[in-house]
Amino acid sequence: VGNIYNIIWKNINNYSLEIYRVKLPGKPTEVGEGKPNNQNHAIIFTRGEALQAIDMNQDNYLEESFKMRNLLEEFLIKHGKSKPTILGVREHIFTGSVSSLAWFMSNQETSFVTIGQRVLANPLKVRFHYGHPDVFDRIFHITRGGISKASKVINLSEDIFAGFNSTLRQGNVTHHEYIQLGKGRDVGMNQISNFEAKVANGNGEQTLCRDVHRLGHRFDFYRMLSMYFTTVGFYFNSMVAVLTVYVFLYGRLYLVLSGLEKSILQDPRIKNIKPFANALATQSVFQLGTLLILPMIMEVGLEKGFGKALAEFIIMQLQLAPMFFTFHLGTKTHYYGRTILHGGAKYRGTGRGFVVRHAKFAENYRMYSRSHFVKALELLILLVVYLAYGSSYRSSSLYVYVTISMWFLVFCWLFAPFIFNPSCFEWHKMVDDWTDWWKWMNNRGGIGLAPEQSWEAWWVSEHEHLKNGTVRSLLLELVLSLRLLIYQYGIVYHLHIVHENKSFMIYALSWLVIGIVLVSLKVVSLGREKFVTKFQLVFRILKGIVFLVLIGLMVVIFVGFDLAVSDVGASVLAFIPTGWFILLMAQVCGPLFRR
Repeated sequence: VGNIYNIIWKNINNYSLEIYRVKLPGKPTEVGEGKPNNQNHAIIFTRGEALQAIDMNQDNYLEESFKMRNLLEEFLIKHGKSKPTILGVREHIFTGSVSSLAWFMSNQETSFVTIGQRVLANPLKVRFHYGHPDVFDRIFHITRGGISKASKVINLSEDIFAGFNSTLRQGNVTHHEYIQLGKGRDVGMNQISNFEAKVANGNGEQTLCRDVHRLGHRFDFYRMLSMYFTTVGFYFNSMVAVLTVYVFLYGRLYLVLSGLEKSILQDPRIKNIKPFANALATQSVFQLGTLLILPMIMEVGLEKGFGKALAEFIIMQLQLAPMFFTFHLGTKTHYYGRTILHGGAKYRGTGRGFVVRHAKFAENYRMYSRSHFVKALELLILLVVYLAYGSSYRSSSLYVYVTISMWFLVFCWLFAPFIFNPSCFEWHKMVDDWTDWWKWMNNRGGIGLAPEQSWEAWWVSEHEHLKNGTVRSLLLELVLSLRLLIYQYGIVYHLHIVHENKSFMIYALSWLVIGIVLVSLKVVSLGREKFVTKFQLVFRILKGIVFLVLIGLMVVIFVGFDLAVSDVGASVLAFIPTGWFILLMAQVCGPLFRR
């Protein structure tokens, strides 16, 4: 009897691991993203006809759980032409009181996941799935590839692809107001930035994916425009807005360095430009985003009343909400544009905790150096050059009207991470941050060192995306980098030492000076490595000779040709962007040189 029992039990067990053994796609070391893989793996162990996959940062309320029966009844009711396959549910963001940033994100999220979703579902019919408390028709989705797409990179925002798939397979996605679930939103500046970067990366991949291409081809014209505006179009428009600032300022730089702006403003036929200045003053107010607040006031007014909406708007302005949202315009643009150009989106864990802590300067530098600081410094140099070379003939009020919104953008991108950083201006914190940053900068890279431990390791990881770049994307990077040579080319011909000589040899001479400086620095660097330990005297003599030659060369070039004090500052303004161009070229060509 015992043997028979063991044989039966063994057969039952064998029948159960074969039914429920799941073969993951690809090699064991190359599985997809964790969350969608887990969802698609777990769906086969579920029972019933409806499925709800709640995120880790969500909660439920007792009174809301009593409404679940009503929600499930929606699967039996036709919404439009067919019964729903995904039931959308509104959310209550409960982390708004943690900090001012958490409140900004709470308002933004409420606007999107509640009021926005209502319109997306009806009448636009372009609501998809956003990874929140939505309920799936399990039978429909288990026969159509599951509720997530788990391939790496392209399906980084795995949630929305369930909505794409459902809609492509003639499903119906709805939204219901009478039931809600709690949701925790990011509450710290760096948490929020990581979240925005992840979503922008994911949206860049959506722009390139075949699902959006197929939806665009199968929707009617109005539904296609609605989908564009509510998915990839929002990020594309954000990128275009920032690119417009670049194009505008580089156009102004060309006008001021070529003399066209001076000739236009001093044209005797243009006698009075005051109406033009007044028009620019009005425009600059709207450029600061005043017009964009109207939809938010309308949306919050519908939910809470217009008195409450106006009060909340005033408080948000006092808590520097425009600076926060302007800063994150840069986050969206940087990561969306990088993904479009090179691909390589990756998951970024944000933690979603309630901790509001002081972030060290080195951490902020690593996170925002390429996405904000460098771009803001480039715009700052553009604004300074435009001011310096046009101040002699242009009124100061005209300059302010034209550029005030750009100055605001530069200020936000440079200082928002510090203004919104708790205890950032405490003296002891500043000393600790400086010590930590200096230690990080001086730590050489090596095998196994993380970007948080060494500047060199961070620099290598920051340019990982270029390794996978195509020839087309790398060439485009080089072409875009050529803009940085406009400074040098234009300013060199404005130096007093050239005596208004327009010969190309003047520009060639400026490159000769740069080449001599770079070679000299390289000689000193090699000398430090080779001689500083054993032949200190030889190294110091070599270093002295190099610098004497450089000083002599500068004296011959500048003093011999009637040096003006302004030439020194102008040379700096010209050669800083040129140096950055050389660095960008080295980054783009780095994989080729290593190979």
